[in-house]
Amino acid sequence: MPNNTLSKIVQPFSPEEITAFRKDTEGCANIIHLNNAGASLMPDPVTQSILDHIKLEASIGGYEASALQQAAISDFYVQAARLFNARPGNIAFTASATDAYTRALSSIPFKAGDIILTSNDDFISNQIQFLSCQKRFGIRIERIRNAPEDGVDLDDLEHKLKTLHPRLLAITHIPTNSGLVQPVQAIGAIAARYDTLYLLDACQSVGQMKLDVQALHCDFLSVTNRKFLRGPRGTGMLYISDKALQVGLEPLFIDMRGAEWIEKDVYKQRPDAMRFEDWEFAYALVLGTKTAIEYFLQVGEDRVWQRVQELSSRLRTQLTGINKVRVLDRGPELGGLVTFTIAGGDPVQLTQALLKRKINVVPSYRKFAVIDFDEKKVDWALRASPHYFNTNDELDQFIIAMKEII
Repeated sequence: MPNNTLSKIVQPFSPEEITAFRKDTEGCANIIHLNNAGASLMPDPVTQSILDHIKLEASIGGYEASALQQAAISDFYVQAARLFNARPGNIAFTASATDAYTRALSSIPFKAGDIILTSNDDFISNQIQFLSCQKRFGIRIERIRNAPEDGVDLDDLEHKLKTLHPRLLAITHIPTNSGLVQPVQAIGAIAARYDTLYLLDACQSVGQMKLDVQALHCDFLSVTNRKFLRGPRGTGMLYISDKALQVGLEPLFIDMRGAEWIEKDVYKQRPDAMRFEDWEFAYALVLGTKTAIEYFLQVGEDRVWQRVQELSSRLRTQLTGINKVRVLDRGPELGGLVTFTIAGGDPVQLTQALLKRKINVVPSYRKFAVIDFDEKKVDWALRASPHYFNTNDELDQFIIAMKEII
């Protein structure tokens, strides 16, 4: 089953189901939200779970509230494990996807001459962190060639794994600047044959599609919760494989949550993924994330992915028919991020003009994706990212607005 493509026909959402999702989403009454790749609209049950815990903290105290809600807080790890097909002990709660990613990256004991093997389309913050490791530790960065149809060239990936023996393979599943979906199942199957740690950034894919870490063969999986998962901002998650835990990997700045101070000059790390967490949490956001995961799983992973692909494909077709618009997405499989540029346009003015019409999109710039944008010969793009609660009518209104603005 390449690239997470659905292996079976799934039942599409009925109009009644879409109406119910929108009724659960307060923002749908106010705006056309096509910025789900930035931060989606939280369902009302997620918002309510956060507010309930904040109110409890205000009523009885923060420590006391978390103690009272310990069973629900512990259930976060159970639900996250369901989401990723893992054990609760493989899950760490973090403050963001970048926070999760840097904790994983910092756990790898790089030495001068070690190689990080990555793609041309990895997320900007990841690329900057690789360069920082190069400056600090003297490691090398090698990038996998793209296939003619775009996305990682699997033959070049295997060749570089075999000949370079990288310490780390780092792949971004869906880049922030493109609809490209990397063939991560095929990448994982190849990586599993080599003694290389594999860090997968699933920041944009979580909440769009099913993520099974057993099928992905990754040692680390980092995600945010505010995007397609429809959780609160300021939250992320990190999956750590049994292999990575058993060899003793730990974040560079492990704290009292992740380790026990047992002698003056000795600490003992936790045996599970909590060694990657900090002691202080925003527990209201932990509970909000738990609710968001439950909501997504109830809606149905495969059904969400099918709906997102349908809407984004429709939007690309509509945009292609507009004069001066150039759709930039390319690859054998495309997801919910629709990127395009407009000849002679200004991204800030375009975004503001849409915002006046109560339509949310976001601009992306060359500095966010230097390699990709240079290859496409563009300096900027607009990104529209529909989700399963969006409607065809909303897409039509967006297209009408684009024609008026241009």
